[in-house]
Amino acid sequence: MGLHKSESNSGTQTGRFLTGSMTRRSTRRVLSIDRKDCQAEKSLTENLTSALRAADTELGQILREVDEISSLLRSDHPDTQTMRVAAAHPAVWCAVKQALLDRELRHLALTDELTCLYNRRGFFAASTQLLKLAQRNKQNLLLMFCDVDNLKTINDTYGHQEGDLALIRTADALEHSFRDSDILSRLGGDEFVVLAMEKSNQTEEVIVRRLEKNLKKVNATESRYELSLCVGVARFDPLHITTLGELMVQADHAMYEKKRAAQKSRENSL
Repeated sequence: MGLHKSESNSGTQTGRFLTGSMTRRSTRRVLSIDRKDCQAEKSLTENLTSALRAADTELGQILREVDEISSLLRSDHPDTQTMRVAAAHPAVWCAVKQALLDRELRHLALTDELTCLYNRRGFFAASTQLLKLAQRNKQNLLLMFCDVDNLKTINDTYGHQEGDLALIRTADALEHSFRDSDILSRLGGDEFVVLAMEKSNQTEEVIVRRLEKNLKKVNATESRYELSLCVGVARFDPLHITTLGELMVQADHAMYEKKRAAQKSRENSL
């Protein structure tokens, strides 16, 4: 298997924002509508109906209802009743359209177009929140810096379309190897990074084995070349505070140390 594991030797030991639309899998799926909050629907409908029947002197109340609907639409699960009520009033409908547009723009701003993982901006936004949560809860994290081996060769030999497919397959293998709460990103080119909670059933060794297994499944469908990753790992210890930038430097250094060692080994074998 072509997966290489590496660890940084720093003092900290090396080795998806958890809520809302910033969870990893939500960036790879069409936004869904939650239909369960019936009590909230009923209350909102009653309040808005009352406001719409009021005289012009109560325009302020209508505007407050518009704000309430706009807030709900910006949430993760706007309900169908909210959408129906919104259509009953032009001002509300404008707020609806603006809220949906804002949501789509936020999604595009944080998502890698090719793989539908986080892009660099999305990763830093989500990971900053996860680091704060881990520090508060005294939770260890693993930051894994991954580089696709021989992507240039794949591009040169089979074309850039095949290179794009290799990146998409890598994203799929990574997504199947981590939890919904973990943060996955394609930083650009052939570089991926993951920030994951470290737990008893999600240690570095467990993750690496799972990733190897998923890469084998990918390679079973592609006989022309073997898709492999070089991985550098850094560990976040909440008792020894480290910034996200420092973790990325550690993991990146570990990854390239592993690459250099592999290259030297190949040269010595010639």
